[in-house]
Formats: sequence, structure tokens, C-alpha cells
Amino acid sequence: MDEWIEITAKTVEEAVIEASLQLQISSDNLEYEIVEEQKKGLLGMFGKEVKIRAKCKGTVENIAKAFLSRVLKCMEIEADLDASYDEEKNTIDITINGEDMGILIGKRGQTLDSLQYLVSLVVNKESANYIKVKLDTENYRERRKETLENLAVNISKKVKRTRKPVSLEPMNPYERRIIHSALQNDKFVETHSEGEEPYRKVVITLKKGVYTRNNRNNKNGRNNNYKKNYEKKDYKKKFRESYKKSYQNITFDDIYDNKSNNKTSDN
Repeated sequence: MDEWIEITAKTVEEAVIEASLQLQISSDNLEYEIVEEQKKGLLGMFGKEVKIRAKCKGTVENIAKAFLSRVLKCMEIEADLDASYDEEKNTIDITINGEDMGILIGKRGQTLDSLQYLVSLVVNKESANYIKVKLDTENYRERRKETLENLAVNISKKVKRTRKPVSLEPMNPYERRIIHSALQNDKFVETHSEGEEPYRKVVITLKKGVYTRNNRNNKNGRNNNYKKNYEKKDYKKKFRESYKKSYQNITFDDIYDNKSNNKTSDN
């Protein structure tokens, strides 16, 4: 990164210290040039201060931290930066430590994702191989991962119960991968992504041909609505009405005569 900052101080040593603080790197990782020499005034008074321009030496950690330091300064946020670069995996993990980091996280991590994207552009500007950047604060990434995994499980239960697909809200690629991973071993549901960025979303659907407890009555062609249709018909009421209609005109004499006839036939 070839961006320089200019520092004015009474001495070169003080200017170097100030530049190191602003870029959040050690003086060993600082590259600087003296722009204006210190000049003493008459009788040691009204002298001119020294001016230097400085930048960090070109390591991945220093480049990322220097860029973020300037961004945070513009946002008037005081925070410390920790960066760790893994050469084998070609990844860099950056943690921002400070108070009230909610403003850096933003709604559902959107601000943090934007900062991460900008850092990725900066560190990959002159890199031969792509470097994956992970930016985090207040352990937000891990907390968000747990939330998404719980969401995936709950939505999968809903899909199994209703047998209808469910579309989640648009997510970035990192969060979509969490949903896919959480349900990849589920025997009953499957996931896929639909749409274009930044509105691409995950859809959870029931796998074809699966059998769940909620669709047991559909097995072998059984009609789920048979019982409901049967219950809707008031057979008992109709039977009572027909019974009353058949016997409401019978008198006591008819019953007595019927009994007498039965006795005569027995004799």
C-alpha cells in the first residue's frame, strides 16, 4: 500500500511515534521520510517543527491495520486492532477491540461486512494470490453463526410439518454457507440458493419422496380428508329424525294388539 500520512512534531522521534500510533504498528514496521527539517528560531524560539511522511511496510497485517486505522479515525472511533495472517491458508483474521462496537456491526452485521469488503480490496490490490479477510468485533461472527444455525433447524421443522418450501431473508455468501452446512446432513430437507446478489437467499424444501410422521395418512393413497368428510355429515341426526318419523304415529292399542297376536301364534 503506497498511501502516506504526514506528521508534524517538534522532533523526528516524536513524529515517528505519532505515525506509529496512528497506523497502529510498531516503529520497526514503519517507513518514513523527512519532508521538512527542524529549524531553530532566534534564541531558540519560534522554531519550525519537523514534518515527515510515513507509511507501513508492506506486510499484509500492516496494510490491513493501517487502512482500518484511518477509517476508524474518520469515524471518530477509538479501538485497538489485532491482525493474524496465515500464509498456508492465505487468510487474515482481524479483530477490532473497543467499547460500544455496535456502530461498527450495524444492522445484522451489514456495516461490519462492508468494512470487511473494503479491507479485502485493499489487501488484495497488489497481492499475487487472493487473501481471504475475516473482520470481527465483540465475537459477533460466532454469535451470528449460532443464531443462523438455530434458525435453520427451526425452519426445517416447519418445512417438515407443513410440507411447503420456506425462503429466508437475503444473506451474504458467508451466512448462506452456514445455513447450507447446518442442514446438509438432514434426511428430510434440502437447501438451495436463489436470486442475484445482494438479494440472493436460501430456500429450504422437503426432499422428494421422503416420508415423515406428518404425511403418514398419505401413504398407500389413503385420503386424509375421508375422516373429515365423514365427521362433517350428521348421520346421527338423520337417524334420529327417521326413527321419530317411523314411530311417532304408533298408539298404545297398536302395541297391545301386536303383543296379543304374538301370543296367539305361539299357542
